[in-house]
Amino acid sequence: MQPNSPVIERTHGRSIEINKVLKNTYMLLGATISFSALVAYFAAVMNLPHPGFIITLVGFYGLLFVIHKTQNSASSIFWVFALTGFMGYTLGPIVGMLSNTAPQILVQALAGTGLIFFGLSAWVLLSKKDFSFLSGAIAAGFWVLIIAVIASLIFDISGLSLAISAGFMIFSSMIILYQTSEIVRGGETNYVMATVTLFVSLYNIFVSLLNLLMAFGGDD
Repeated sequence: MQPNSPVIERTHGRSIEINKVLKNTYMLLGATISFSALVAYFAAVMNLPHPGFIITLVGFYGLLFVIHKTQNSASSIFWVFALTGFMGYTLGPIVGMLSNTAPQILVQALAGTGLIFFGLSAWVLLSKKDFSFLSGAIAAGFWVLIIAVIASLIFDISGLSLAISAGFMIFSSMIILYQTSEIVRGGETNYVMATVTLFVSLYNIFVSLLNLLMAFGGDD
């Protein structure tokens, strides 16, 4: 048994490290979701205007770039909250409008987002299945969605916005499966980047659900 002890120790150590990354990811994710929701709430109460498409893109990708560059330093936590707070701010006008006109849609979108996330996460955590095979589909899906979004800005195609929302839901669900699998299997060791990936996926699912619910039952 003695020759196997280093192997056992390495396996045990790897398991501890994986559990640490998983724990830190979910702790930071919970904190950022709470912070983002708080910012969205105050933006809605104060009736703050939406920053606009260009500022939203620049803010999102700019902060994402900074997080990527600082992911291994303590300052990355600050930038993660800056990004998630900014994304919460972009939701403020939508939350404000729906809270007055159709609060049930907000509740349904929140519940749906939570069910999707916990369902997908539980699937990975309990099955320990390797979802790395989704990487190709995720890459392809990214470009398909980018092209579809650009097309929606140029052409007035009936039903395209709904198709994009449905596409983002599927795309983001695949990312949740892939990212969680990477953590569980030890492929992702940086909980900051894992948190950002999961948060953006949840944001996309929530916004997509809002769009679909407003289209199919907003005024009922």
